[in-house]
Amino acid sequence: MTDAHASYAAAGVNIAEGDRAVELIAPLAKKATRPEVRGGLGGFAGLFALGKYKQPLLAAGSDGVGTKLAVAQAMDKHDTIGIDLVAMCVDDLVVCGAEPLFLQDYIAIGKVVPEHVADIVAGIAEGCIQAGCALLGGETAEHPGVMEPEHYDVSATAVGVVEAEDVLGPDRVRPGDVVIAMASSGLHSNGYSLARHVLLEKAKLPLDSYMEELGRTLGEELLEPTRIYAKDCLALAAECDVHTFCHVTGGGLAGNLARVIPAGLVAELSRATWTPGQIFRIIADLGKVPQEEMDKTFNMGVGMVAVVAAEDRDRALAMLTARHIEAWELGTVRKADAENGEHADGAPRVILKGEHAAY
Repeated sequence: MTDAHASYAAAGVNIAEGDRAVELIAPLAKKATRPEVRGGLGGFAGLFALGKYKQPLLAAGSDGVGTKLAVAQAMDKHDTIGIDLVAMCVDDLVVCGAEPLFLQDYIAIGKVVPEHVADIVAGIAEGCIQAGCALLGGETAEHPGVMEPEHYDVSATAVGVVEAEDVLGPDRVRPGDVVIAMASSGLHSNGYSLARHVLLEKAKLPLDSYMEELGRTLGEELLEPTRIYAKDCLALAAECDVHTFCHVTGGGLAGNLARVIPAGLVAELSRATWTPGQIFRIIADLGKVPQEEMDKTFNMGVGMVAVVAAEDRDRALAMLTARHIEAWELGTVRKADAENGEHADGAPRVILKGEHAAY
């Protein structure tokens, strides 16, 4: 009996393939940069010159893309999931008015296939370009024995900066403010566990099936990248009296908007102001999903919200339209009604009324 020499490669980790993946990634990362970046890829840490600010506050956020990854892996299409990853991170930063500066990613993968890793990073780089931030670095970790060879997960941390005097948030919101919706591009990156359960497990729809209601295959619809609003929100805040933003992710429109509405105030919204995309109707119909469950699971067609001073309503809508963002007035902010118990502890700070038009 002959004892074979143990090695890292025999254990399932291929350093050579990892190095080749880095070679493929390098030119992609160079495209997603900013003048403040110092040094290059390959160092132990990414360097970024913060620049001159009066009283800078750094904002940071980390996120992933959830089970949307399962759809990408089933379709063997990996070049858009990175856009979702960037969107989930940077659009959280702009809620407080912070400009995204840079992002670092982490890819955990069962087996490094350099071309697959390069596809993922291509999406991340494209997302960073859309957001105006730099891809400062990242890590790809091969996990044999822990993950199946074809499986992977992605996460990232984004860092931004905002002047202390310009921080947006609940303390700026006032009665009479107008709530403006910005349309989502689809499901974005939330609710995929329910969507997959209804569409793929319960209704047994194949991902490559063409659906007339959608005008494309189900898989193409489910992999539609999350819209990145960062530049649009920053432009709006620079020209209009924006009091806060709200990134609509897990928890839905009401659940997320409530986080930026202060005690004593209520945002009253009307479902009649918009019609959600067909994918939401399909999920609701096939899964017999109640409206309440849809509202708290999906964005229902609203990806970002701006709360602006009433006098800037028209200007804000015009600016967003000029930037090719479908936008509309959702409702307004008012004082809570004590007689109706709206001042009570636990009372909802967002009231979503009515039904969607033609939904």
